Amino acid sequence: MKEQKKPSAFSVLMGYAGGHKALTYLSLLLSAACGVLALMPFVYLWRIIREVIEVAPDFSAATNITHNGWMAVIFSLINMLVYFGALMCSHVSAFRVAGNMKKDLLHHIAKLPIGFADEMGSGKVRRIVTEATSSTETLLAHNLPDMAQAIVTPLAMVVMLFLYDWRFGLACLVPIIIAFCMMFQMAGPAMAEDMRQYQNALENMSNEAVEYVRGIPVVKTFGQTVFSFHRFKKSIDDYGNFCLQYTFRCRKSMILFTMFINSAFAFLIGLTLFLTRGGAATTDILVNFLFYVIFTPIITTTMMRVMFMSENSMKIDDAIARVNSILDIRPLQEAKEKKAPSGAYVEIKDATYRYSEDANPAVKNLSLSADKDQIVALVGPSGSGKTTAAGLISRFFDAQEGSVSIGGVDVRDIGKDELMNMVSYVFQDSRLLKRSIADNLRIAKPNATDAELAEALHAAQCDDIIQRLPQGIDTVLGSEGTYLSGGEQQRIAIARAILKKAPVVILDEATAFADPENEVLVQKAFTELTKHSTVIMIAHRLSTIRGADKIYVLDHGEVVETGKHDELVEKGGLYSTMWKEYQSAISWKVGEAV
Repeated sequence: MKEQKKPSAFSVLMGYAGGHKALTYLSLLLSAACGVLALMPFVYLWRIIREVIEVAPDFSAATNITHNGWMAVIFSLINMLVYFGALMCSHVSAFRVAGNMKKDLLHHIAKLPIGFADEMGSGKVRRIVTEATSSTETLLAHNLPDMAQAIVTPLAMVVMLFLYDWRFGLACLVPIIIAFCMMFQMAGPAMAEDMRQYQNALENMSNEAVEYVRGIPVVKTFGQTVFSFHRFKKSIDDYGNFCLQYTFRCRKSMILFTMFINSAFAFLIGLTLFLTRGGAATTDILVNFLFYVIFTPIITTTMMRVMFMSENSMKIDDAIARVNSILDIRPLQEAKEKKAPSGAYVEIKDATYRYSEDANPAVKNLSLSADKDQIVALVGPSGSGKTTAAGLISRFFDAQEGSVSIGGVDVRDIGKDELMNMVSYVFQDSRLLKRSIADNLRIAKPNATDAELAEALHAAQCDDIIQRLPQGIDTVLGSEGTYLSGGEQQRIAIARAILKKAPVVILDEATAFADPENEVLVQKAFTELTKHSTVIMIAHRLSTIRGADKIYVLDHGEVVETGKHDELVEKGGLYSTMWKEYQSAISWKVGEAV
């Protein structure tokens, strides 16, 4: 079977242009016209030089200087206006392409499993969404018009080089050909691979920078520096080493390219000395020499554009590949025939899930269940698979083996909106938007009245928070408003979950950031939240799950113990060990030996 041809970067970008595609083509035509118009002033400049030399020393006989001068100015102005029009067209189209690409990316990301950003890295995702799409804008708005001009201008220049004196034209072409050879040594497949490695190094550094910024409080607390974050430091070193190696590798070719592309003047002088050997220069030789001396700087500018043209093409190919690396990730499939769950019975049966193909299973042959109105706790050491199990219930990702069901229906057969209405998830680090408290609550129920918001806040023990805020529930959170403590944020998140009134509630270590006072209030809020709901609770503070109807103890992604608190303590297994360690930890006082 014949392999399907890969679409070019330009055709991919035009797919995002919509009705503005014609503006891009118009921009290319106008830019190509500029490539010819830009040379016209030099034609009239050559006429001025020729006339001045021919009439010397009687300069009063030079009657066409004014006409030729004005023609050079007029063509320069026309070139500027046409180029301005080309840039206007290209910018409008470029903004539409970049905007549509970002929209498609964000719409696609919104459909992806919630664990996608954690696996790829939030810094990498952010860089692709912002910088990769912006680089396409730069290509279409600036590089592409310049590319059209850079292609047409050399062709017109070759004609002009041989139009007046083929010998001088050939003298100008020799260094250009040598410079081209030097340029091709730097370009090609090797350069494309270098561009890919360069972007990888930037993405890796961006990811590690995000992690470093998140850890700044720890760094400052312990008086450490960037060197304490070895991965961040290594990513900076790797980027620096790559840049140095690439620079050294291209140094010789770049020096020779720069030297020859700027040496046309030297070749012209050598040819002129050869042509005038043993005698004075003729008028034609002098006129052509002066014209080519003035004309050759355009060659340098044009050739530099050609060189960067190939580099920009490689950059855009890499940018599109990175955008496609996200677009190629398939969202969770929606069932063609959606089924409605009957009740809030939750069951995970023989489920296995790996975060990547070569990773060990986060959960393996996992089976557990939670009856309606039952409180079920998941406990175990860090990395035992508790959060992964909860994510399977919420369908943050699908089990690669086994099944997960709610109300007797596989979650893959439940409509996305229906499933989101069925499950309410309170995260370990409460995720509040930098908007008002009312806006944060209405995420759960957009049409909720102020009375419903007040009722949910009261049930979540948030009255003291609202009373001390300057604008009550209309107070904005974050850098432009008010900051709340971890426990206070958690109570707001619980109020949002209460407002949702979902039949299944998942609490992922929801008291992790609460101080003792806030923990009491959070526990009271839990009481309201868990009324008439099936509750899956993940906890490290074992005191919070003593009253659970059922406790599943996980280790290395598998259930190793099941039962109630007292039963598990008496068994003397992993849970009993964890309980003893927990009791020892909470009774420990400063100054005591461990």
